[in-house]
Amino acid sequence: KLLRAVILGPPGSGKGTVCQRIAKNFGLQHLSSGDFLRQNIRASTEIGVMAKKYLEQGLPVPDSLITRVMLSELETMKNQPWLLDGFPRTLAQAEALDKICDLDLVISLNIPFETLKDRLNTRWIHQPSGRVYNLEFNPPNVHGIDDISGEPLIQQEHDKPDAVISRLRQYKDVAKPVIELYKNKGIFHTFSGTETNRIWPYIYTLLSTKITPVHPEDTSQAFCAEEH
Repeated sequence: KLLRAVILGPPGSGKGTVCQRIAKNFGLQHLSSGDFLRQNIRASTEIGVMAKKYLEQGLPVPDSLITRVMLSELETMKNQPWLLDGFPRTLAQAEALDKICDLDLVISLNIPFETLKDRLNTRWIHQPSGRVYNLEFNPPNVHGIDDISGEPLIQQEHDKPDAVISRLRQYKDVAKPVIELYKNKGIFHTFSGTETNRIWPYIYTLLSTKITPVHPEDTSQAFCAEEH
């Protein structure tokens, strides 16, 4: 049986870091809604053009657009194990996903509010690629410049202090019914802490009970990878 997993967590919770480790250790395809949206925007697809209009106005991309993008990607992944990141965000998205597949596992990252606030306030991104830097955890080699492209980094408006609090509250409200849905299915697992490196061994152990690692690691050792 192919593993179908979802990772949930507020902005700044370290989902990207955890997803990279899961993909590396367990061979799951990491499917990021943000990456697929950026690809559609770059390719100027019908969905990309529509999504760009919302993003330029600082509005969330509607459920119907995100769902179309993600379900068409999943259609091509029928024979591979995968991990969804950034989808489903809302109950409508979760119900749409439910209609096409049965999930095996939902991992939720529960990070204290103050930690999230601090992380987001020091987060800068390379917008074309979605690469994320944190001035405290993984700063760029040259301040304000993307390591790979040499292009400038930006701090998104919604990562600035005034916007962060309402953004985190909004996530909590939207995520609540999604979490309830997966709790009722008995597939929901939550991991709490302030550091990805401390949470990771527990996530690794849980996944090891569901799927054989392709790159086993000693979870008793400290992990040196930096956080997002």
